[in-house]
Amino acid sequence: MSKLKLTLGCWNYDRTRGLQDGSVQPDGIDINFLDMPVEETFFRMARYREFDVSEMSLSSYTVSCHRDPKPFIAIPVFPSRFFRHSSIYINAKSGIREPKDLVGKRIGVPEFQMTAPVWIRGILADHYGVPMDSVTYHTGGEEEPGRIEKIKLDLPKNIKVTPIPEDKTLAQMLRDGEIDAFHTARKPSTYDGVNVKRLFEDYRPVELDYFRKTRIFPIMHTVAIRREVYEANRWIAQSLFKAFVESQRRTYHDLQETAALKAMVPWLSHDIEEARREMGEDYWPYGFDNNYKVLETFLRYHHECGLSPRLLKPEELFAPETLEAFKI
Repeated sequence: MSKLKLTLGCWNYDRTRGLQDGSVQPDGIDINFLDMPVEETFFRMARYREFDVSEMSLSSYTVSCHRDPKPFIAIPVFPSRFFRHSSIYINAKSGIREPKDLVGKRIGVPEFQMTAPVWIRGILADHYGVPMDSVTYHTGGEEEPGRIEKIKLDLPKNIKVTPIPEDKTLAQMLRDGEIDAFHTARKPSTYDGVNVKRLFEDYRPVELDYFRKTRIFPIMHTVAIRREVYEANRWIAQSLFKAFVESQRRTYHDLQETAALKAMVPWLSHDIEEARREMGEDYWPYGFDNNYKVLETFLRYHHECGLSPRLLKPEELFAPETLEAFKI
């Protein structure tokens, strides 16, 4: 019996390697894995729906959930997670010494709806007393001029967002003091630790303390299926979910290998042992139930900054077939 052929747009993570090299085969599916940087994948899926299945920004996907008809349906797989305290950059002459100094400042963001800045805004509001509407946001290209929001936004009036000039970049504007701070996913090229610094230079203990207090490991990306593909073959949600879980399981095993390091990280064994001690055996969890609090928090942040006109529930994000774990 022939398999259903699906194109998957995704970056080449260790946890998706099994799907990329074919050593993990989703039940009934023949995967054509397209390896692309996330910015390209997100743009092509959100704007043109080029792939059957795609890694997708959690924020962009959440924005799409407010459309009628909804273009995508996700499965609870999270190929990218990241603590974002390390992703707040400041101009050294801006007068910003601690988080509360951000109030009233000019903050750059490549796109207002990007997942990383959504988390940063929420964390700053919840834990550092920096309201989301207390700054002015400036959007545009980080390293190349001309970037625009890939999704049309309708924000409340208290959220102030303005594009930067078309011939400028946020990295350069941060260095030159034309913006005071920068919320981003990628470290800007102008970061030198002197003129452009992190708000939290020693960020690891800050992020670990945040996790200990909240038990939140922020989700950046999920996996979305084009709605019409899913509706025609609803069984693929479970097949894909199982395959992503199996591919990740193999990576967990590889990273715990001590005879020879499977990744080019000198103290990999120490870091894995610390992650398991602090975060549990499944420190990068997939699935719905064990990510409920993280998703609920993100959706609240998404609503509070005006990206979601209605506060969504985590249940509304995913194919219903994937909400319940099954045992064999």
